[in-house]
Amino acid sequence: MLADEIGMAEAAVALSRTFGLSRRQAYRYLELARAGAPPLAAENSVTITLKMPESLARGLRAHATARGVTTSEVVRQAVAAFLVVKRRHG
Repeated sequence: MLADEIGMAEAAVALSRTFGLSRRQAYRYLELARAGAPPLAAENSVTITLKMPESLARGLRAHATARGVTTSEVVRQAVAAFLVVKRRHG
């Protein structure tokens, strides 16, 4: 889409509709593509439910808001980082 000189807004809407992404996520993918980053492997997401202390949930939401990402993205990054460290240290 970017090679065809379609505008970012139009491309984001098209990606959002085609792949069921949020517009924010579509913009992120477009920014990665514009920067020449290698494509991310597509994988289906599943919904899980977590229970945590209210104060931790407030901190999670505040952290996500301050960085302009979703709480799901913060949790995904944290779990992925935890699993990488866990694999290294057994």
